[in-house]
Amino acid sequence: GCVIRCSGIFHDKDGHYLTKQPEYETVWANGANCGIDDLDAIAMIDFLCDNYGLDTIEMGATIGVAMEAGIIPFGDAQGAINLLHEVGKGTYLGRILGNGAAVTGKAFGVERVPVVKGQALPAYDPRAAHGIGVTYATSTMGADHTAGYAIAQNILKVGGFVDPLKPEGQVEISRNLQIATAAIDSTGMCLFIAFATLDQPETFQAMLDMINAFYGWNWTADDFMEYGKKILRMEREFNTKAGFTKEHDRLPRFFKVEPLPPHNLTFQVPDEELDKVFEF
Repeated sequence: GCVIRCSGIFHDKDGHYLTKQPEYETVWANGANCGIDDLDAIAMIDFLCDNYGLDTIEMGATIGVAMEAGIIPFGDAQGAINLLHEVGKGTYLGRILGNGAAVTGKAFGVERVPVVKGQALPAYDPRAAHGIGVTYATSTMGADHTAGYAIAQNILKVGGFVDPLKPEGQVEISRNLQIATAAIDSTGMCLFIAFATLDQPETFQAMLDMINAFYGWNWTADDFMEYGKKILRMEREFNTKAGFTKEHDRLPRFFKVEPLPPHNLTFQVPDEELDKVFEF
């Protein structure tokens, strides 16, 4: 009954049930990212990830790194499925791959590994959408598009528009979205409500009214945002005690030196600007 309709069922080309409907990031990570264009194979990869307890974005990036290392060719769908079975069986190779893209890159000497804080990047390339690049770099849990979905304003123009190809304004939208996301996530509601609350002030107020009615509070919009800030401060404090520094709030070097077609841009937000994201 949800208007977003994330859930679904995937049948193979013969009409047989194969798995739940693969999500968007799953299709990209294990499809286009790896040069695989067989939807049934992508669905099987999704099924295996679910059964082996693996994150589909991380494994898509990991298989891409394995392809870069020459373990299997790009586009080899059956090879990718075989690699997942290696993970499931716990072989030496599987144990490397099962630890994710960062470990796989180190094991096989691959330099261009798309991770931040050991977590693989989702589908949006930060060179073409600078706001999401700021979120990738500074998110407390590593590269995570959902932590501050700057695509909303870089591409979809929800709640405003900031040119995705320029560094100006990206820190501000990432900061604001990370604060709001932390607060919304804590409510237990689906993050997709953020699109409506960004675009419609009355919807944001309706969310506040619902929270206030449930808990007997009198929160204002400022109270809600302050709550998001408190959550981020706690997460940052945890990371600091775990040994993370500002040097971990960075994208991999190749995003800064290798231009991305067709705009032929690199990620241009300076490090000193990234260090200002949590100045609130």
